[in-house]
Amino acid sequence: MRTSISASTLLGRSLMVCIDNNTCRDCTLVKVDSMNKNGILLEVVQVLSDLDLTILKAYITSDGGWFMDVFHVLDKQGQKVTDEKTIQHIEKALGPGSNIPGATKGSNSPGRSVGMHSIGDHTAIELKGPDRTGLLSEIFAVLAELQCNVMAAEVWTHRTRVACVVYVNDVSSGQAIEDACRLAGIEERLRHVLRGHGGGDDDDGDGRGAHTNFSAGSTHVDRRLHQLMHADMDLGGDGAPQGRPAADDGTAVTVEHCEEKDYSVVNVRCRDRPKLLFDIVCTLTDMQYVVFHAAVTSEGIYGIQELYIRRKDGRTLLKDEAEKVTKCLEAAISRRVSEGFTLELCGRDRVGLLSDVTRVLREHGLTVTRADVTTVGEQAVNVFYVRDASGQPVDMKTIEGLRGQVGQTVMLNVKKVPADKAPERTAGSMAKTSFFSFGGLFAKLGA
Repeated sequence: MRTSISASTLLGRSLMVCIDNNTCRDCTLVKVDSMNKNGILLEVVQVLSDLDLTILKAYITSDGGWFMDVFHVLDKQGQKVTDEKTIQHIEKALGPGSNIPGATKGSNSPGRSVGMHSIGDHTAIELKGPDRTGLLSEIFAVLAELQCNVMAAEVWTHRTRVACVVYVNDVSSGQAIEDACRLAGIEERLRHVLRGHGGGDDDDGDGRGAHTNFSAGSTHVDRRLHQLMHADMDLGGDGAPQGRPAADDGTAVTVEHCEEKDYSVVNVRCRDRPKLLFDIVCTLTDMQYVVFHAAVTSEGIYGIQELYIRRKDGRTLLKDEAEKVTKCLEAAISRRVSEGFTLELCGRDRVGLLSDVTRVLREHGLTVTRADVTTVGEQAVNVFYVRDASGQPVDMKTIEGLRGQVGQTVMLNVKKVPADKAPERTAGSMAKTSFFSFGGLFAKLGA
């Protein structure tokens, strides 16, 4: 087996990607040098996140016309990235012919289909509205009744709200659904479900009612889910449910001003987890801020990030902007945090499978907080994050009941979501490291 792999790609001296397995003993370095273009940092982080790579450390700088990134990464097994297909995917995604700004095909990203698999001809449906126990079961039941085959889906809930993107095709033809009358009927039924059994208007009183939309699916799905929930915050806030304080999970976000170089400095300290950097960069990018420098590292179970940003017009943030950035980043960080159990189901795909599975979850008193549904060939690969609907710890008798009922038709793997555990890494890796600060560097340069 090859223990070190190095590869680079050069495009007219405007883009270079290097994958280095020689410099560090315990991790792989992914280095990207490129002409600086709007959105390039998000595109690079997006590629690494989609491959489920753990980013241990990162150094980012993009002053002037050049962009330079160094990421210290591990694969899903906590090892160096040595898989040839993964390396080739990184080179292809970030190199010539990619959708990275400055490459030959321009800056429009085709997005991610859910997982790393192509799901074929489909219609993408976006939904958002007030969350409730059993909602996902009702959505999938309606789609099955309307002869819509769910090929893939991603569902997020945050406090009292839900957002999801569902990819469907017609059961009989296997093609995307394009008939306008049929689409209108599907939309009306889904809106009725989102509004709840009591009916009423789409607007639930605060401007954040039930909304359904058919999209071209051109935006990366995780980014689109952030956008849907961010729009909720703009309209009505994304606070904790009434009568229940927001969870104190140790997350701290501050925004300060850097006098030496006239930046706004965002400091984040929170529990480390996969895709944390993506969620933060995605939020800042969609809020129209540019990250010029950043240092990212881990300290025990915590991730620490220091990001130097400005508005697109080159100015630093005003006081009210800083407060909004703090609130939006706190929400983006907490959306992907899960409690309870992870249910991993794998079995032969069929129409109505998701409706049946989510109905069983509801009957056992479980609510789905996140879901990632993928179809690979004829196999359905579904992951549900569940917790007790009443907020109590999930009873193991409930889990065993699920095994007995769901396990008859699909393979079921149940995992408890670790509450206070650092991400798994190899011995000797950088679970705790010294933190390089651009602020300290700027102060020395200014001295």
